[in-house]
Amino acid sequence: MSTDEVLSIQDLRMKYDNRYVLNGIDLEVRRGEMIGYIGPNGAGKSTTVKIMLGLVEGYTGTVRIFGQDISDGNIDYKRRIGYVPEVAELYDQLTAAEYLTFTGELYGLTYDTADYKAKHLMDCFGLDKAYHSRIATFSKGMRQKVLLISSLLHDPDLLFLDEPLSGLDANSVMVVKEVLAQLSAQGKTIFYSSHIMDVVEKISSRIVLLADSRVVADGTFKELQQHSHEGSLEEVFNQLTGFHDHAQIAERFVSIVREES
Repeated sequence: MSTDEVLSIQDLRMKYDNRYVLNGIDLEVRRGEMIGYIGPNGAGKSTTVKIMLGLVEGYTGTVRIFGQDISDGNIDYKRRIGYVPEVAELYDQLTAAEYLTFTGELYGLTYDTADYKAKHLMDCFGLDKAYHSRIATFSKGMRQKVLLISSLLHDPDLLFLDEPLSGLDANSVMVVKEVLAQLSAQGKTIFYSSHIMDVVEKISSRIVLLADSRVVADGTFKELQQHSHEGSLEEVFNQLTGFHDHAQIAERFVSIVREES
């Protein structure tokens, strides 16, 4: 394995109820890449990520992270991974301080180190006064910031982000996008999954598009654009996934809304 290779997937297949949700995925990801991992709902994005995180078993094929076959039972690689799921249940009765120091200690940080980093990262998001408040009192955006901090507290080498900007205000979005750019420039590898195509288009060094349980496109935005002869990533996405009916569906939707009772 190249010293720059962080992740290798070969012929990955996963079946639920006799239907393949992943059907022969091959992927190699190197150090410092910012991967925009996109596709329609049900294309297999979340399943791929959960397999790489060791949360889903029963697949066939090979998945190597940091050179280690994750099926060998050794979970040490997980200490070098950060994860923000699309939907996460936080421990509402804990304070942000309690939750973040607990998470930091799970990843091997000392309490003092976790507390120091968590407190200062909360301050970067303007949440220093909420550090000792219960998470139950937090807004969606505040919860999302706590999730982002918890995923980065231990300085991971590989970061999986599923709709990480959900609920964030415009200023926080700019901060997070800049944080990701700087982390990538420093050699961190980032998997970024989102349905907000303009964000994926702008921040990704490489875009991997899944459709019908397979990789149908893999390259820079310019390469995908040239291949499909389309403009924006949204237009490329629609062409490669075969979806062309948005205008007609919208027209029908509006006509129903405007119908008189």
